[in-house]
Amino acid sequence: MSTSILTEPPPSSAVSSSSEHLRATMAAARLSFTWFGVCKSLTSQQKNQAADSFGAEGKFLSAGKKLLDTSHPAFRAVTTIRGKAVSYWKSVSLPFPEPGIRLVRQDSITAFDNQIAAYRDELTEAVHKLDRKYDDLRQTARDRLGELFDSADYPSSLIGMFSIESDYPSVEPPDYLRQLDPELYEQECQRVQARFSEAVQLAEQAFIDELHQLVEHLSERLSGHVDGKPKVFRDTAITNLTEFFDRFQQLNIRSNSDLDDLVANAQ
Repeated sequence: MSTSILTEPPPSSAVSSSSEHLRATMAAARLSFTWFGVCKSLTSQQKNQAADSFGAEGKFLSAGKKLLDTSHPAFRAVTTIRGKAVSYWKSVSLPFPEPGIRLVRQDSITAFDNQIAAYRDELTEAVHKLDRKYDDLRQTARDRLGELFDSADYPSSLIGMFSIESDYPSVEPPDYLRQLDPELYEQECQRVQARFSEAVQLAEQAFIDELHQLVEHLSERLSGHVDGKPKVFRDTAITNLTEFFDRFQQLNIRSNSDLDDLVANAQ
């Protein structure tokens, strides 16, 4: 798929207008996780012992151990929920140039919060199921780690060791700054405006990249053969495109008419 019509950036006035619209209609949303770490570095003594077997120095060796079998179905179930929560967060939001923050439509905040709460409940249930397998998992770790096993590495229970939280941090300059230091407040306003202008460009590029990948994959599925047989075409290829169009309709900020035309032609 060619994206040559998008090589020229939109006029600065268009970006400014779109960034103001973005600022007025979107809210910052952040996901955070508490997650039991299943990997732990070896002690200096253990690394030295391992290094000796290779005739190496321990300080030049990086080594760790895996505390639990993450391929166990009960553990995979917990990990899957985290992945679902992150995927959902990204699917209903636009990127923002601050780590860990994305922009969600203000009129979708309640739905977003409810969905994250549902994932939180699902995670709680999955962790309880995992905890019922915890003794077996620790015994397996004891068998597989041998002398590297240390019971002090393991909490008595996994309850409370996993959680999903959402919050909505302010990305606007604090009002009190207006009175305390008007000049600094103005600088902060300009900084925030620049962030939202960058967010517009990030959103455009994200849509372009995703559409390019989807169309390229679809084209690849529709052409050519493998071992003399037609390539398998799955319904997910169309489903992914349909979901992209729906998401574009919901989140598009109308900042680039060429991008709008490109998506319309793809439909």
